[in-house]
Amino acid sequence: MVPATKRLLSESLVVFGEIGGNDYNFWFFDSELSKDRNTPLQYMPDIIDRIGAGVQKVINLGAKTILVPGNFPIGCVPVYLSTHKSNTSADYDQFGCLAWFNAFSRRHNQLLKQEIGRLKSRNPSVKIIYADYYGAFMEFVKNPNRNVIDSPLVACCGGNGPYGTGLPCDRNAKVCRDPSRFANWDQVHMTEKAYSVIASGVLNGPYADIPLLHAC
Repeated sequence: MVPATKRLLSESLVVFGEIGGNDYNFWFFDSELSKDRNTPLQYMPDIIDRIGAGVQKVINLGAKTILVPGNFPIGCVPVYLSTHKSNTSADYDQFGCLAWFNAFSRRHNQLLKQEIGRLKSRNPSVKIIYADYYGAFMEFVKNPNRNVIDSPLVACCGGNGPYGTGLPCDRNAKVCRDPSRFANWDQVHMTEKAYSVIASGVLNGPYADIPLLHAC
């Protein structure tokens, strides 16, 4: 490792993730594969191991401050709500999100925090910060009025389907009048407003085990 490169890494904030979302999306968006929910659970430890190995690699390269985010509550994402729509009320939590999929995200995050704990023990001189993207996302799901969000589970840009889905966000899509009052831009991605809520929670707390402004 070139000393200048190692020094640069030691003075930088490395954001490692969020990782795992697309691994799970691949499974859950496939109409045939998604019928079996046990397989993605079986692959979860391998995904966590890969994240841990990647973090350790950048530490070996010289990184001293690393932010490792958890996964979002996928049960509140429009594409999941639409694709896995259920007629059984018990499948939803009190906020209208799909309970099983949010439990899946929490399981991922629980294993990730355990892995981060192991990495911290192995690298006591390195700041490894867990960012609670799940909790930050749920902030505007639970408290939409406080965050001036009208429909936290509906996409701004999409179609006439459930949760604003049915069309991709392209020239044929229906677009809401004021994206700043929505949490979701399209059926997968969030709005600038939602990311500002998440960023504030990570920078200032409480959605990072060390608020980022206190860590750097």
